[in-house]
Amino acid sequence: MKQSEIIHLNDQELREKIDLLQDNLSNLIMSHNVATIENPMSIRETRKDIARLKTEMTKRKKATAAESNKK
Repeated sequence: MKQSEIIHLNDQELREKIDLLQDNLSNLIMSHNVATIENPMSIRETRKDIARLKTEMTKRKKATAAESNKK
């Protein structure tokens, strides 16, 4: 998932996407522990996508906190 796609998501969609990717990551890790998966790099990509989404959520929280402090 690209940063340009993440910016266009609203807060609820971000949370849903994070939950979905975390479930997907746990399934990938479990599958990888049992048997080799076709693309082991997908584990790394999923972790990075989760980090990108969480970073965007933190940016938005800080921006709203800064706006409320200005008022």
